[in-house]
Amino acid sequence: MKCPYCGFVESKVIDSRPTDESNSIRRRRECLKCQKRFTTYEKLESLSLVVIKKDQSRQPYDREKVLKGIITACEKRPISLAQMEKVADDIESELYQSMTREVDSADIGEKVMEKLKDLDEVAYVRFASVYKRFDDLHTFMAELQGLINAK
Repeated sequence: MKCPYCGFVESKVIDSRPTDESNSIRRRRECLKCQKRFTTYEKLESLSLVVIKKDQSRQPYDREKVLKGIITACEKRPISLAQMEKVADDIESELYQSMTREVDSADIGEKVMEKLKDLDEVAYVRFASVYKRFDDLHTFMAELQGLINAK
């Protein structure tokens, strides 16, 4: 680790502890040349995940895109941002735990709908209406009827 003060490349670790979110390690270091202290954060390097779109094009997975869709579906519903972020986090976690480097956008959409169905039925219907591209009132009503019958 290069010292931010003098540029020397050797330092010693004085203290290590996990961050509040427990997704990285905070390390206090001391430069072996100038003796000044500085903080570094060590984070696990994640595998890159590629999304295969409907047109077979590929793009990097973007958690913010998933979260934006969830937020739009949950607009004006009694769902906190923390709950929406947890849904996005759970989906991201499932995707990375699957150990596949490529995932279909349809699989992501299905996961979002599954989570929203458990969280809020109105948000689920909103997301499904865009995701499934209901062509007319009959397909929309069929989805609603399926939701009612599932209860």
